[in-house]
Amino acid sequence: MTNDLMKPDYIFETAWEVCNKVGGVYTVLSTRAKTLQSFLKDKIFFLGPDIWQHKDNPNFIEDTDLFVAWRNHATDVDGLNIRIGRWNVPGKPIAILVDSHSIFSQKDNLYGMMWEKFHVDSLHAYGDYDECCMFAVCAAKVAESFYHFNNLSKSNVIFHANEWQTAMAALYIQNRVPEIATVFTTHATTIGRSIAFNNKDLYKYMDRYDGDQMAGELNVQAKHSVEKRAAQCVDCFTTVSDITAAECSQLLDKSVDEVLMNGFDNSFVPDTKDFASKRKIARKTILNVANKLMGANMDDNTLIYAISGRYEFRNKGIDVFLEALNQLTSDSNLKKNVLGLITVPAWVGNVRGDLKERLNENKSYNTPLEYPYITHWLNNADSDQISSMLNKYGMSNGNSSKVKIMFVPCYLDGNDGIINIPYYDVVIGNDLTAYPSYYEPWGYTPLESIAFHVPTITTDLSGFGRWVNKELGKEGELTDGVKVIHRTDDNFNNVVGQIEKVMVEFSNLTDKEIEQVRRNAYVLSKRALWNNFIQYYYKAYDIAFRNARKRLMDKKSNLKLLYCYKYENQN
Repeated sequence: MTNDLMKPDYIFETAWEVCNKVGGVYTVLSTRAKTLQSFLKDKIFFLGPDIWQHKDNPNFIEDTDLFVAWRNHATDVDGLNIRIGRWNVPGKPIAILVDSHSIFSQKDNLYGMMWEKFHVDSLHAYGDYDECCMFAVCAAKVAESFYHFNNLSKSNVIFHANEWQTAMAALYIQNRVPEIATVFTTHATTIGRSIAFNNKDLYKYMDRYDGDQMAGELNVQAKHSVEKRAAQCVDCFTTVSDITAAECSQLLDKSVDEVLMNGFDNSFVPDTKDFASKRKIARKTILNVANKLMGANMDDNTLIYAISGRYEFRNKGIDVFLEALNQLTSDSNLKKNVLGLITVPAWVGNVRGDLKERLNENKSYNTPLEYPYITHWLNNADSDQISSMLNKYGMSNGNSSKVKIMFVPCYLDGNDGIINIPYYDVVIGNDLTAYPSYYEPWGYTPLESIAFHVPTITTDLSGFGRWVNKELGKEGELTDGVKVIHRTDDNFNNVVGQIEKVMVEFSNLTDKEIEQVRRNAYVLSKRALWNNFIQYYYKAYDIAFRNARKRLMDKKSNLKLLYCYKYENQN
């Protein structure tokens, strides 16, 4: 850390995904935790929602011996319902889970205060807005309680809120405990994501969009309002990439103070001595499931081309990936069999009993199961976009096709009933991944891919893709380990064609060439480790401390002027 930066003594960081695995924010915080824990041993506290309640949460290890005196005070005096323990990730940082149901009766008063103090408009709230904001306020109350109980007024304290779900926490802290410096990170703006999700052109008209107007049109006024006001009022406003920084300036009317790129902790990657065996297990597992499902006989020479992540069909480029695989089926230059692997959590129902039965039998099959492309039943099979696209193109995994597709529509937590190994243990078995995103503020999945020595395809509409191009000083190519494709609002077919071309190119590489590409991918990933990116967080903390001091000084000056004005008028 640069010596002239102000150093935090305590950090409270909150997000809806603390100990709650939903999407990319979980990965950001959980992989960064180890680095911050080594920097501030047990003085970094992650605050998350206690959504598991009395059920066993595999991501949280409760420890009733931590902060006993304060916990009793927080419960008995401050009325907080909390559990204290450790986040079950590398570094094992302290985590505090918050049950916010008790303050729902105060919701209207809290929203009134937020309007009066910060002009946060909660009038059009619906859906998950209330649940998230009440959690945010409770998380802020936890930090407030700890701060006062432990008399931290002489310490440098940071409160860091992530995404609109916890934006209200930062505002609450700034109002109730102004001595605490506040940081707010938007990982994706509500408006930007909504524009893209609703199939509108985001980039072509970016400089003409009005955030408030679009919030009304897309019915996200409340979420946009709390996000915008947090961005404008906190001591340090941040985002995760240059492309999202431009989005923030236009849609939130606030330039970011610092860009906090998302790093990776390579302790998730197996040691060299275990790497080959884990890759072998992953490939054997994936191909065995596919063969039993399809009645096929794909051997270890089969190339596994994969996509994963959140089920945002257009935003994440799932439509592009499927279209590329469809075109690949008729490409005579394809030299090997390909399994297109889609690990995207959907509205999953039950485990397929017929597939599970086959997996329990130690024999091969030459007839496919019904619907030989999906591993778990869906609750919405008729309207599922992936299934619909596969049916549209007639991609039925016939024995004569060199390209087959397997859709795993559940979280890979190691206990899904079919694959039964965790996500990272699946990633290691892939040969090539593709994440041709249309809307992607950063892009963790391609970064994870190259960290596991698996080359990837991404676009320059992702923060990660732009970072790769900047690091390489050119557009990333397959030989670099990351192929970065130029994507716009209008070049869908061109992007599909380029991905299909890379897939064919990879199938023609020699084993030696593949090893070099895999090596280049891993070397590039090391530039994105947290020990390289954490410096930007230290800069953000410094900005927050300096702006907080200025804010407090301005407040004192205004109070002094007000006092003098009243005194003069009284005399």
